Amino acid sequence: MTAIQMNAELLRNMSIIADDENLLKRAARYLRKLVAEKEDQTLMTKEEFFARIDKAEQEIAEGKGVTFTNKEDMNAWLNSL
Repeated sequence: MTAIQMNAELLRNMSIIADDENLLKRAARYLRKLVAEKEDQTLMTKEEFFARIDKAEQEIAEGKGVTFTNKEDMNAWLNSL
């Protein structure tokens, strides 16, 4: 689906709820939430991505990596983050 098609679908759906103030308020709150999520996203450049990979490989070579023998230990470590 193209951006133009998605915009048209969004506008069609908005016209359906246009006469219901409560539904419009809910839609507006949800859209504000989506905008906030979008603003929180930070994308890294290709160079930054590969630099992080290189750094991680270097840390593993230096013995700084984290290993697990079972999934419970891994889950406990992830939950501690």
